[in-house]
Amino acid sequence: MASGVLPCMVQRSTIPGMTPSTERRPASVGGTMQPGIARKALAGFFLTGLLFSFLGVMLPVWGHHIGEDYIVIGNYFLSMNLGILAAFAVSRWLSGRAFSALLAVACWLACAALVYLALLPPGVPNWWRTGGLFFLGVAGGLLNTGILRAITPLYRYDKAATLNLAGAMFGAGCVVMAVLVAGTFYVYDVASILLLVASIPAFFGIVYTRSRMAGGEPAAGAEAQPSWRQAFRDFRSLAAVLFTLLLFFQFGNEWAVAGWLPLFLIQRLGISPESSLIMLATYWLALLVGRVVVIAALPRISRGKLLAGSVLAALLGSTMLISTNNRFGAVTAILFIGGGFASIYPLIAERIGGRFPYYHPGFFNGIFSFALTGGMLAPWSLGFFTDLWGIRVAMLLPFFGTLMVFLLLILLWAEAKFREGI
Repeated sequence: MASGVLPCMVQRSTIPGMTPSTERRPASVGGTMQPGIARKALAGFFLTGLLFSFLGVMLPVWGHHIGEDYIVIGNYFLSMNLGILAAFAVSRWLSGRAFSALLAVACWLACAALVYLALLPPGVPNWWRTGGLFFLGVAGGLLNTGILRAITPLYRYDKAATLNLAGAMFGAGCVVMAVLVAGTFYVYDVASILLLVASIPAFFGIVYTRSRMAGGEPAAGAEAQPSWRQAFRDFRSLAAVLFTLLLFFQFGNEWAVAGWLPLFLIQRLGISPESSLIMLATYWLALLVGRVVVIAALPRISRGKLLAGSVLAALLGSTMLISTNNRFGAVTAILFIGGGFASIYPLIAERIGGRFPYYHPGFFNGIFSFALTGGMLAPWSLGFFTDLWGIRVAMLLPFFGTLMVFLLLILLWAEAKFREGI
């Protein structure tokens, strides 16, 4: 569920050893990756966005905005995140299979999990949902890993363009998920909404099942991952530790907001469930548009100033959201938070790529595995915090997490200056 598990938007630039983006590209990349295959793989990021944002959208549909069963909600996130972690382990064993098979299995598994959740009778114990959410997490993790590996030749050929397009597709999936459920909240019952959502991975499952992704075999584009021992050697570097902690907190900030924002708005401000989901879609849209703006702004503004401005905007937005008592203040705060978060991960990922060349968005390994758990565990931990201190804590965590990001950025700046002085 973390954006680090997912593609980010980065500045479009010419990569050494690659054809400039303005030149005509060949029909295949690396001699094997065909354009049609790349389009189908990249389109899958829309589905990953829909699946990873699913739980935050569905909480009001399941009626959790009425009670205060926050521990149950936290366990929902834990169950789905355990599924995502399991998927990364399973994907290593399935790496020898054709990408089309892996993607088709992921889509049909997601469809089956959603149908299972739809068929649960009303009034069943909440823990019955945890099994479906676990397998939904497995499906999302397999899908994300399979797509990223499938487009590896394209990623190596034009890193910036590939990640920009993938990030846009993922963000669109998140926005559509929130808008779709908001538009059907008062129209259909829970089972009908879930079956409607299940039709989307079913469509992708048909596409990937019928596809013969001949150029998407692992041998065609797979890169050698660093071993755990090799990757963990980076912990001897202070910069690696700081980068890991920074990503840990940033991923946690983004997904804490995505998971708990609707419940916070409903219980804290008395906003209707439908309106709260529209405001969640606004958050995702602010992230998406913000990253597009970052691409345009990078040639004209220093990265340091952009990072500082982003952190300050996120802090301002978090403060406003905690203290506001009206819809206008909440919308303004959400725009500040989404816009502030938008540029932090892309800029950090850019610096990581320079310091650690083997970093690849499709690999869940080494020091980055610890960082990615921040986004996965933050929504779960909020279940305990809100149970102890109330729903207001749900937006306090991103505030303090953003403060930690700011402090870690200062430490990284100091470490870089010290290293240059040696």
